[in-house]
Amino acid sequence: MGIPSKHTPRKLSYLFPCVLGLSLFSFTAILLYKVDEFVSRTKTVVGHNLKPTPWHLFPPKTFTEETRHARAYKIIHCTYLTCGYNSKDAAAQERRRSSSSSETTQNCPEFFRAIHRDLEPWVRTRISEAHLAEAQKYAAFRIMIVGGKLYVDLYYACVQSRAMFTIWGFLQLLRKYPGMVPDVDIMFDCMDKPTISRKEHQSMPLPLFRYCTTKEHFDIPFPDWSFWGWPEINIRPWQEEFPDIKRGSQTVDWKSKVPWAYWRGNPDVASPIRLELLKCNNSGEWGAQIMRQDWVEEAKSGFQQSKLSNQCNYRYKIYAEGYAWSVSLKYVLSCGSVALIISPRYEDFFSRGLIPQQNFWLIDPINLCPNIKHAVDWGNEHPSEAEAIGKRGQELMESLSMDEVYDYMFHLISEYSKLLHFKPKPSSTAMQVCVESVLCFADQKQAIFLNQSSVFPSQTSPCTLPPA
Repeated sequence: MGIPSKHTPRKLSYLFPCVLGLSLFSFTAILLYKVDEFVSRTKTVVGHNLKPTPWHLFPPKTFTEETRHARAYKIIHCTYLTCGYNSKDAAAQERRRSSSSSETTQNCPEFFRAIHRDLEPWVRTRISEAHLAEAQKYAAFRIMIVGGKLYVDLYYACVQSRAMFTIWGFLQLLRKYPGMVPDVDIMFDCMDKPTISRKEHQSMPLPLFRYCTTKEHFDIPFPDWSFWGWPEINIRPWQEEFPDIKRGSQTVDWKSKVPWAYWRGNPDVASPIRLELLKCNNSGEWGAQIMRQDWVEEAKSGFQQSKLSNQCNYRYKIYAEGYAWSVSLKYVLSCGSVALIISPRYEDFFSRGLIPQQNFWLIDPINLCPNIKHAVDWGNEHPSEAEAIGKRGQELMESLSMDEVYDYMFHLISEYSKLLHFKPKPSSTAMQVCVESVLCFADQKQAIFLNQSSVFPSQTSPCTLPPA
């Protein structure tokens, strides 16, 4: 009888589950690592994995309201899985709905002529891929429209939700005029100050879209994001905000309005004009009431003190540029008060329709306070004339419907597309963006504003662009 061994060999059946478990664990770890790496390279319309624009720094965006895995799932889902068959079906339905659209002979407003002037630098040379490559150095993102689809290449984060709402505007244009918007390739910056100096870039003008320009710059003005909403400061889409401001302006008749000039805003934006304006806060001496706006406190109180429709009880409202151009111009004009515009350097797309002493009063920044007082005294001595100026300013903004905004966008893009010296196509790093993908990234308040500003295919064609 043999002696049994003390060391019995381990059966293979025990080893296999261990190897399998280790393999699965390793595979899972590698997969998670690869997913994290993939997500970390994915840039989104809300600013994931994007640094602030280096030419206008602001605090980097943080995304700490959700877990790491939830954020990864959202980025993958919203970026790669939402612009599928549903978007294609919706686009086909919109094209069918638009097939019954009737032609219109309505002429565009005179200020649309500025489109020709803005694009004149490229009429002779046209716009090459080399132009766009250089313009990219100054751009926050790139818009490509190809075959009725929108593609975006993101380079830098935009402050707050500007990028999201600007891109939404492009998507709504495609919905309003399905099959009509030509293929284009556009470099876009989302900050307030023009950068393409005519002096520095005279030999090679660079086409860069933004919200404003000056006579010293080549930057091409485009409707700003707030036409579709500015959720961070509770300003609704334009078609919601303007009627509310107008109703607020009618709660008190002209004779009963406070006979002073009013300004409320943030002076701490490196704006010499606004700092100088603070010195005019004396209703007895200068006929002006100048109020600081603390947006942090306003947010805490639910924006009760900054509601635009409650700021129309003054006969005169002041517009003062901030760091550069300011989005507030259209809201100042909307009140029906006399808009006292402190000699502006910057112009946006619609401000070309402003005429001094016709629909606003121009204020010279030299001797600012006395000039404000002169305007106030004149208006109080000539109430019917002053009231008429304020009314014409309000009528100008009332005529600036969203239909007109989209028509301006359509004609600007169409004229720009004629200058391209190449056939647009999506860049290798661009991602398709659709209505569903933007809504997928939007928070609750953003989604409300985005949905409020949605459009349907137009039953009429765009207005007729006046010649150069």
